[in-house]
Amino acid sequence: MKTFKKSLISAVITGAMATTVSGAALAESDGKIKLGILADMGGTYADICGQGCVTAAEMAIEDFGGKALGQEIELVTADSQLKPDIASSIARKWVEAEDVDAIGGLVSSAVSGAVSKVNLNAKKLTLISGSASNTFTTKSCNPYNVHWTYNVVALANGTVKPMVQSGKKKWFFITADYSFGHALEGVASKVIKENGGEVVGTIRAPLGTTDFSSYVLQAQASGADVVALANAGNDTVNALKTATEFGLTQEMDVAGLLVFTPNAQAMDADVAGGMRLTSGFYWDMDEKTRQWSQRFEERHGAIPSMIHAGVYSVTTHYLNAVKAVGSDNAEAIAKKMKETKPEDFFARNATLRPDGRMVHDMLYVEIKKAAERKDQNDIYKVLKVIPADEAYSPMLPQCNFS
Repeated sequence: MKTFKKSLISAVITGAMATTVSGAALAESDGKIKLGILADMGGTYADICGQGCVTAAEMAIEDFGGKALGQEIELVTADSQLKPDIASSIARKWVEAEDVDAIGGLVSSAVSGAVSKVNLNAKKLTLISGSASNTFTTKSCNPYNVHWTYNVVALANGTVKPMVQSGKKKWFFITADYSFGHALEGVASKVIKENGGEVVGTIRAPLGTTDFSSYVLQAQASGADVVALANAGNDTVNALKTATEFGLTQEMDVAGLLVFTPNAQAMDADVAGGMRLTSGFYWDMDEKTRQWSQRFEERHGAIPSMIHAGVYSVTTHYLNAVKAVGSDNAEAIAKKMKETKPEDFFARNATLRPDGRMVHDMLYVEIKKAAERKDQNDIYKVLKVIPADEAYSPMLPQCNFS
């Protein structure tokens, strides 16, 4: 395991801080705020939430003023290696021995699930920015989960539904064989069937697969109208590359159900061009997104993924709640976060619901062909803004932690 990286970020303290919430006394604070970012520093998802997620958290802390509760905010980081057992071990050490108040980043749903269990027992907040599974606000909901950025429901509603309605009725899935892939396949299959389509086959590939030949051949023989890639990161890039080499992209549509800007950049623009997908953020959408993204690129060396933007947004919202309550008490902070409307360059038409799901407008975009691009960062055309209430499923009564 890579060693922990620690950074102290200091600046001028901003504003006075209240000491109570709704008139009730809070548990005594240890007098400091310490945040953890658990990311994938060298694996399949490193480009979408590795060092970039650390950079985004650092920017949020600096923009906040660098201090909370009168002391410097401390940030600790570690590599989950995309392994739930390693992630839970790191999280347990952080919250039990190092007084970490909240853990964010969390790009893999399996990793997020492991950390969420640790934090539930420790009564610490889990700020999920990178995971897609909707289980954190459904089957595995708890008062300490805050799920930002996107989930499988928003992806399926944004991408799959319009394709089925346009006449693409038969679908075949190549799915990442872990909780995220299973959840995405399940939700997308439900949307397909509800709109008059059918799933003609599915096959599951281990996380980090490099050779997709056998999977693509089975998809090619399925007779599907659409081959859905229910995976992400390098898995999506490698699957599409193999599909191109085998001529599958000439025979049927390929739908990337979760494509991030770094992955879209890595794809052949003449192959991926025209692919439509759903995203929670695009750096070039308007002046606000461009200003923040330029700052991020200057520090990180690449434009941000939606997860990078989500890490910044949820970290800022968390720190504003800390300032408002004047304590590191997790229950009080979670209550204040849900009472306060998120609003920044990322969070549009946004609400943090009592179940911990942050709902916000999503984007239906198309990957540009090579001839349409003015430079390497000119990747998407925004076709439609999907309103928050259309993108996400309703809150379950048993997950209402108001």
